[in-house]
Amino acid sequence: MVVTKAAVRKLFPARKPWSHKGDHGRLLVVGGSKLYTGAPGLVALAALKTGVDLVTVFAPKRAADIVASLSPDLITFPARGDFLNSWHLGDALRLAAKADAVVIGNGLGDRRETAIFIEQFLEKADRPCVIDADAIRVAAKRPLRADAVLTPHAAEFVALTGDRPPEHEKDRLSLAQAAASRFACTVLLKGHVDVIASPERTATNRTGNPFMTVGGTGDVLAGICGGLLAQGAEPFAAASAAAWICGAAGDQAARRLGVSLRAADVIGAIHEVLA
Repeated sequence: MVVTKAAVRKLFPARKPWSHKGDHGRLLVVGGSKLYTGAPGLVALAALKTGVDLVTVFAPKRAADIVASLSPDLITFPARGDFLNSWHLGDALRLAAKADAVVIGNGLGDRRETAIFIEQFLEKADRPCVIDADAIRVAAKRPLRADAVLTPHAAEFVALTGDRPPEHEKDRLSLAQAAASRFACTVLLKGHVDVIASPERTATNRTGNPFMTVGGTGDVLAGICGGLLAQGAEPFAAASAAAWICGAAGDQAARRLGVSLRAADVIGAIHEVLA
């Protein structure tokens, strides 16, 4: 199956006139560190552009303050210190309990104490979760919930499974579905052709372009997927639609900007593909 605009459109039904704040999802983004301050902001802004009502970012103080400066639409919870670790777990879980979905991993870094925090959070959080970036390596060590979505690029897929994804599409599909069966969740393997797999289904996405190799576009994809999960989409549909929306927005931006494309430009074009 190839992801199509018609399939994506089904995830955006007409809204009821008497809708209230929160009816269309609350997302928690757990990410950021002293070194990587922009990643959780890109996740959060992409989720908002995808239609989720509220986004809260839980990050170390420096990252949280920088994210707050990006937009007054974002809620931030600044955590003490430069990196998240196990003594931040209680606050993170309390925020997750108020959310409909979570995105975790973007910009967290690869410190051992942060990996312990990620492992504890994934074990105890009971929400649909996009597991991206620095959280992927940790996810390889433990069972996952069925409503989780793993979003690796090729190198992260190697860290996750030990297998290097081939370029041949059929082989990529088989490898991604084997990983989905192993972890009992949805896997979105990013690439020139994105492959989305659950233990039961597979799909491919053909939107996107080589200018999207710039840093941050994976954070945008994670934010779109998290926003859709928070709005009630099931994981396979959310991952498939997120790949299509992110790639299509990147295509729109690339037509205008070419090699000057940046991740923020992809976010800026999301409304064009959803219009």
